[in-house]
Amino acid sequence: MNIITLIDNLTYGKNLIGEHGFSVFIDNENEKILFDAGQSGNFIYNAIKLGIDLSEINFVIISHGHYDHIGGLKEFIKCNKKAKIYIKKEAFYNKYKVKEFIGVPFNESLIEKRLIYTDNFVNISDRITLVSKIKIYNEIDTHYEDMIVEKDGKFMQDEFDDEQFLIIKKNSSIIIISGCSHRGISNIVKNALDIYNLPIDYLIGGFHLMNEDKIKVENTITLLNTFPIKNIGISHCSGIESLSLIKNITKANVFYNYTGNVIEI
Repeated sequence: MNIITLIDNLTYGKNLIGEHGFSVFIDNENEKILFDAGQSGNFIYNAIKLGIDLSEINFVIISHGHYDHIGGLKEFIKCNKKAKIYIKKEAFYNKYKVKEFIGVPFNESLIEKRLIYTDNFVNISDRITLVSKIKIYNEIDTHYEDMIVEKDGKFMQDEFDDEQFLIIKKNSSIIIISGCSHRGISNIVKNALDIYNLPIDYLIGGFHLMNEDKIKVENTITLLNTFPIKNIGISHCSGIESLSLIKNITKANVFYNYTGNVIEI
């Protein structure tokens, strides 16, 4: 299995494009999965440069309804005619950061024939599980500040009922992939361990620690340190400034999961 980051805020060499967004390609023999689609078609350009045929993708998973994770779907459906898109209905609510619209930048009808709405758990295969209901164990590790959602014409704090994450079972361990972790990366890990009480080989994705209060970041990392995690690949909204803190506090091997990074499992 290969896990290849197609787009992230950071890129090194390979003539790839970086952007404020996130997209990962998971190649597991017959299962080819796109997890998030960045904010534009730039991830498609990167996939071509990396020799990845996106027309072969079977499943698309959207972690939540922010433009930098779903915007690229508009271009993706032009080069892939078969993949079903797993998403929560709440992802299509109007979303804002304060007053700035940051939700889905196209009409739901554009992709509605390919949508599979999720609600709890979906077994993509016998090894891959999509978790669509995230229980909050640690309120301190939630990231709702300035995030607004419109429901039935009313504006309220967005608590990200649309968020979902992926678990890949690997023999006697698991791999967790998250998008932005607005409901908290420690909460996501705890939910994963509720399903599979196994060591975590890799924890990959955005942790939403960028520009957060240092004490809150340290508390989140301390919570992560209570779990059996071998490798942590931080991306996107985690923030470069959090990298050294995570390295200093956690017992895991920590690296930045940049655009074009390949993880061979």
